[in-house]
Amino acid sequence: MTKPKSLLDGIGSISITKKYYDDWSEKYDQTLDQWKYQAPKKSSFLLKQEIKIKPDYILDLACGTGLFGIELKKIYQKSKIYGSDISYKSIQIAKQKKIYDNLEKYNFENKHIYQIKFDLVSMIGSMTYCKNFDKLFENVKFYLKKKGIFIFSHRLDLWLNQDFDKILQKFSKDFKILNISRPYNYLPLNKDFKNKIKIRIVLLQKC
Repeated sequence: MTKPKSLLDGIGSISITKKYYDDWSEKYDQTLDQWKYQAPKKSSFLLKQEIKIKPDYILDLACGTGLFGIELKKIYQKSKIYGSDISYKSIQIAKQKKIYDNLEKYNFENKHIYQIKFDLVSMIGSMTYCKNFDKLFENVKFYLKKKGIFIFSHRLDLWLNQDFDKILQKFSKDFKILNISRPYNYLPLNKDFKNKIKIRIVLLQKC
């Protein structure tokens, strides 16, 4: 079996990533707390500052164990929150937190059919694993209502390597940029990330 790469390098294939997060799931929350992972709190703060609507339906892509779902529920108590992730064991832990009204197991690059459209789609901490931006943005466009919001975080080192500004420009007919945050530390107490790996948080609105 192929060994996974480091977390810094993005783990590897979908099957390797799935197993990695299944194996990590029980200690995931504790580990990220030790590493001072702040992306969920920073992202929810940006939502509160920039978005005045109260979403009826939210889709949390790559929701993992529900760390961003917890923050969403704090500011949108009445919203129906749906989640998805490739890690079955992470989903089972997320279920125990009673945040989500619906949880599904699938890869965010695969389009999933829902009977509703969402006011808000989120993907916090998982853009690192995107292999096909065309599929991802097409899926998010499909899920969202008109003028719906897409919030995601992305590592700045990957942003620069991928020329991610051009990627955002490619989808400018479908999404309007509302906000691109300043760089934030990602996992400052992780020995590989420290203060050298930062993230941006992006708010887009479906045209």
